[in-house]
Amino acid sequence: MRALVTGGAGFIGSHLVEALVARGDAVTVLDDFSTGHAENLAAVRADIRLVRGSVTEPADVAAAAAGADVIFHQAAVASVPRSVEEPAHTHAVNVGGTVQILDAARRLGVRRVILACSAAVYGDRSDAAREDDAPHPESPYAVEKLAAEHYLRMWPSIYGTETVSLRYFNVFGPRQDPASPYSGVVSVFVDRLRKGLPVTIYGDGEQTRDFVAVADVVRANLCAADVPDARGLVCNIARGQATTINALYGALADLLGGPAAAHGPARAGDVRRSLAEVSRARALLGFEAQVSVRDGLARLLAG
Repeated sequence: MRALVTGGAGFIGSHLVEALVARGDAVTVLDDFSTGHAENLAAVRADIRLVRGSVTEPADVAAAAAGADVIFHQAAVASVPRSVEEPAHTHAVNVGGTVQILDAARRLGVRRVILACSAAVYGDRSDAAREDDAPHPESPYAVEKLAAEHYLRMWPSIYGTETVSLRYFNVFGPRQDPASPYSGVVSVFVDRLRKGLPVTIYGDGEQTRDFVAVADVVRANLCAADVPDARGLVCNIARGQATTINALYGALADLLGGPAAAHGPARAGDVRRSLAEVSRARALLGFEAQVSVRDGLARLLAG
């Protein structure tokens, strides 16, 4: 397979690039390095084609997508706080960039586009979120991801390009940059515990998240590339298990040693409950998460 990975120098994208190279695919990476890091690609740099550019620039996208069979669209401004502060900018990247990818795909004859979507589209829920539940986005970022997904849903019927949207829940693992404003809570906790710095949990800590290891997210993308029928398909990518932020911090503090966390005010746009129903991914993609939260934390700490 000839694959393009946008945002391929980032946290999830670089793991996906390594997996594609390992199975023998020809890989191109498109990244503007606004949040990605060259060192994330060090192990495979000689085996890939790298295009330095932005998903918002048509010429960059066309140069990177030429000859691709499948595009894994990982590039995004993946930050609720940033979207609250700069909604016009994040819309341009998260929605406009997706349209640029889709437009290049239909013009260049790319077979399939796979979008890194987000559980943020669901908003707050008291039960497990199913793909056919009505979305309830509660931040500009969530609206942007939902809009991008709507483009993918309608695209096959008009242009014929196959599309899959993967709604990631809370992804964690090695290479998640704790210094980035887009970093996940796991990497922030680990970084501060290792440095002996105080930790602040926003809100009361009883908010829940469905954590999924990056290795499983990579597997989900590979399944989405290979599944035969993919025309507007949408699947949750998660473990289907809820963990409170307090419990997560407690587990890490036990493993690394650390004091009790302080609590600060809840952040604007953050959801209270997040849990996935995962049966569709199992049935349609043949995907099921294999790495437990504890094993995923152990892998992260070992790395």
